[in-house]
Amino acid sequence: MGLRAQVRTRDGWAVQHAVVTVTDMTGAQVLRATADGDGAVTSADPLAPGPYTVIVTALGYAPAASTALVTASGRAEVGTVVLARQGGVELPPPGTWSVDPAHSSVGAAAQHLGISSVNGRFLDFGGRVTIGSDVSRSRVDAVIRAASIDTGNGLRDKHLCSADFLDVERYPEITYRGHGLTPAGTDRWTVHGELSLHGVAREVDLDLTYLGTGPDPWGGVRAAFRATTELHREDFAMNYNQVVQAGVSAIGTTLKVELAIQVVQGESLPAT
Repeated sequence: MGLRAQVRTRDGWAVQHAVVTVTDMTGAQVLRATADGDGAVTSADPLAPGPYTVIVTALGYAPAASTALVTASGRAEVGTVVLARQGGVELPPPGTWSVDPAHSSVGAAAQHLGISSVNGRFLDFGGRVTIGSDVSRSRVDAVIRAASIDTGNGLRDKHLCSADFLDVERYPEITYRGHGLTPAGTDRWTVHGELSLHGVAREVDLDLTYLGTGPDPWGGVRAAFRATTELHREDFAMNYNQVVQAGVSAIGTTLKVELAIQVVQGESLPAT
């Protein structure tokens, strides 16, 4: 075996698909390998004895370089290579985190009359985030009470709760089950999951930005995220369409969803 290494973050998480490049003292590349799902890098090709430079790169991380000495066996034991996130922000530690509704928001905006937007939010929601040792296998479970929609207008909210839209009598809950993440840049991820809305379940990705982790005044640890996505009403069998003039709909068919989420480490929220 020519090379063996393990690529991790500072808090011990595996960095999937990190690329390890080995060059000799002249700068010529002699080996290139990619980490597997556990952050392990192996190569069966033996190397000539001598010193080499090992460079490790991964999307969203600062590159790391070190020197490895290959013995007469042709093997280089690089050990664990620790990569720091670009920007210096580390992800929250693995485990269960509970959504804090008092410091979170679930909002949506739809075009109105083709010239402006109507903004709304859901007031009753909760959820749990399970961050895995392998961050790509993290999970999200969230539930929103559909009848808690609030657009600042009681008549409009009543219409949105009716069978024309959310049909809250038949479908009282909106759920999202996130089943994996992929990196999309520095402190940005794509969450892959299934949204159940109005009796229809569809795969929906969220564009997620991690905002940081820190202690709170109640002795807990919090992490904050912002997430966005776009939904099309017809994908969820909400086809109400009032045309007011020359083909212009009163309410647009596209919803822009924006989430501002704080989670608290642990199975439940602390008393405040």
